[in-house]
Amino acid sequence: MTSGNLVLVGASGWQDPAWRGGFYPSDLPDDWTLSYYSTQFQAVYLPAPLWQAASDATWAEWLNDTHEAFHFVLEPADAAPPPPVSARVVLAPPAWEAQHVWWLDEAPDLRQLAQRITRHAETGEPLYVFSRSGDLGVLEQALSLKQVMGY
Repeated sequence: MTSGNLVLVGASGWQDPAWRGGFYPSDLPDDWTLSYYSTQFQAVYLPAPLWQAASDATWAEWLNDTHEAFHFVLEPADAAPPPPVSARVVLAPPAWEAQHVWWLDEAPDLRQLAQRITRHAETGEPLYVFSRSGDLGVLEQALSLKQVMGY
């Protein structure tokens, strides 16, 4: 994994209504929001009900609307249909999540996050940094930390 893909920052979903007119330009068409989101963030965490409801055509659109380094991290679900086969789509069972996901809302301490990033850099394993609440301020801080650390 390249250093540019070592730390991937994003939110749980990309359709937060509070982002309209702030993060998203007010005149941005709804069907362009994922494309816009992927220009600012490197990953999105999808709750099971959202990704399970997506058709094959919707998945193809999502993958087409995002750049090649963008990742979809999927919340696991019981009796879920299989996710699309793509290196950019990752199913996140609890053990994997514990090793690869940092939830900003639960652990907003940037010093601790910097230490975790350093540990991940040693292994080359990606670290996904997400906000469940979609707090743009804390996401911006995470993006700035990533940049300052050279990732």
